[in-house]
Amino acid sequence: MNIINDSDIMKFIRNIFLGAGMLAALGLTSCEDGLSTSSESILNEEQVYSDYSLAEMGVLSIYEILTVQYSHRDRYLPWYGFNTDIECYNSTTYQERTTGIAQYDFTTTNTQMDNTNGNPYNNLVIGIERANLAIRGLETYADLTDPDMRYLRAEAITARAFLYTELMKAYGEVPARFEPIDSETMYVNKSDRDVIYKRLLSDLESVFEDLPWPGQSAATMTVDRVSRAFAEGLYARLCLMASGWAHRPDEGQAGTGNGGSNRLSNDPELQKSVLYPKALAALKDVIRNSGLYLYPSYEQLWRDFNNFDLEAGKEVIFVIPFGNNRGRWNYTFAVPATANTAGNLTANDRGGTVGVVPTLYYKYGDHDTRRDVSCVNYEWQKDVNGNDVQVPAGLMNWYFGKYRYDWMVDHPFTNTNDDGAKPVYMRYSDILLMAAEIANDSEGGARSEADAKEWLLEVRKRAYAGNESEAEAYVNGLSGENDIFDAIVDERAFEFVGEFLRKNDLIRWNLLGEKLEEARQETIAFWPGGTDTEGEVEDYDWTVTGMGPGLWYRYIDDNGTIEMYGNHPGELVTRDAAPVGLGTGWICYTDSQGDPASYFSGSGINARANSLWHVDRFGENIDDNPEFTKHTYWPIPQGTIDQQNGALVNDYDY
Repeated sequence: MNIINDSDIMKFIRNIFLGAGMLAALGLTSCEDGLSTSSESILNEEQVYSDYSLAEMGVLSIYEILTVQYSHRDRYLPWYGFNTDIECYNSTTYQERTTGIAQYDFTTTNTQMDNTNGNPYNNLVIGIERANLAIRGLETYADLTDPDMRYLRAEAITARAFLYTELMKAYGEVPARFEPIDSETMYVNKSDRDVIYKRLLSDLESVFEDLPWPGQSAATMTVDRVSRAFAEGLYARLCLMASGWAHRPDEGQAGTGNGGSNRLSNDPELQKSVLYPKALAALKDVIRNSGLYLYPSYEQLWRDFNNFDLEAGKEVIFVIPFGNNRGRWNYTFAVPATANTAGNLTANDRGGTVGVVPTLYYKYGDHDTRRDVSCVNYEWQKDVNGNDVQVPAGLMNWYFGKYRYDWMVDHPFTNTNDDGAKPVYMRYSDILLMAAEIANDSEGGARSEADAKEWLLEVRKRAYAGNESEAEAYVNGLSGENDIFDAIVDERAFEFVGEFLRKNDLIRWNLLGEKLEEARQETIAFWPGGTDTEGEVEDYDWTVTGMGPGLWYRYIDDNGTIEMYGNHPGELVTRDAAPVGLGTGWICYTDSQGDPASYFSGSGINARANSLWHVDRFGENIDDNPEFTKHTYWPIPQGTIDQQNGALVNDYDY
């Protein structure tokens, strides 16, 4: 699917979807998406939704809102999902409009996330309104005995559930809108999120049968449209969110400005004992009947991602459907590449805005094939001869190796900003690990340790391809519910780093503060030296971590591929003597004056550790700190609040 930009379809959106200018009255217009009112209609609603091709355009336009600048393309995706214990914004210099977002120090007037041209909240609401209009049109005028028309209705309902999931992940409590806006519902306040959860879950249950499996219909041949596997996986995600922890306003106080507390839902319909059996049934359906499978090679999975492989029926279940020249995913998250280096055919430096928390690399097993794919410690630059080469990035600068310009072979990155990479939203490994988590939980009512281990092992064995016995020994050695839960928490970190599932996972587990503190202390422990009498950092004791203090590197092929020595445990090496017994060609890591240097400094480590959250505001201990947990959600921008006639109010003491 190529995202819709056709002028006739945009006229359709203006005249049919926006009706009498309701969204303009709500302050939800965007100059970029061309959403303006018109007094003349090209087609009426009945003509549109009684014709499959036109109705399909209406449904596809729901996705189009993700591509505008202040939506998923340029604001939501580059900012949601970090900082966590595995993913961090790479700048350690505090700025309210950028670093402040990552450090949970958000304000209602943050100019990065609110602009006269739009913001992520407004655009998600526009997408939900488009879905509501499409659903009404299909239910009123379409022949729903036609399976293709039933698919379109099911797709619109699933797309609405997806947009609401994104809205609640970021903003917590939001208005519940399940009918098109009219003069009576133009201005509404927030609803308790439980109302929305229950409606979304009921909606998804009602459409499973109308959605084909991946690759089983013309519409589901690619992963940029919804399938039954996606709907059932999304259903399970919502069950886990609804029954999990979150900072919520007090009971009945949504939309009053209430500060609230970090708690579970009190709704009896949203307890684990009710939701987990339903979620597990949906996940088992995907496992048994979808035909999906794990790629044998974790690296090949991500090489195919960088080459826009959208074929359904493999591991990827759903992607954010950017067009081939739209979206700023690799632009933001790829391994950094300076101008005109490998894969980056632009005159601008790109990538590396966000990266891996440095300690994560050292938690992987040596034979875990995900480690060197996911965690990269180099950048692309030109050498003195003009060749494209990888260079050491510094031990505090790790990047997401899943996203690489030099892997974009079939779709080279040429646009100044956008690159067309289509962010993976759901994979089959998530299905397996959600199923393992639910099967392991005794509160779900039917705990099966055997099932939990089976699904965990399937993911682990792929990671340890060629060393499967290590995966088997690890999983077989787990004993009891807590042990397996801890293993699943770790496995999701190893499997999904850089895919930004972690923050939502940690929130619902009530582990975000604890894991951030743990990551901060682990990062500081990378510098087990002390201070002298004047408070200055002393020399690092490299024997504690068993690596360094110098770094040596060499190029192992003509493509500028680097090999480094000194930044792995057990690689103790001086700064002025090449590694013994490892061959020739080793280059010493030097400082800006060309002198042999240690690979990282204490000051760099402390800056990295203290940038995981705003320590000056929240203190060093944020586990169960309500001042921190209430800011795990973004505020609705003040510009939007001001346009709501007093009906909409921020909670969480914003």
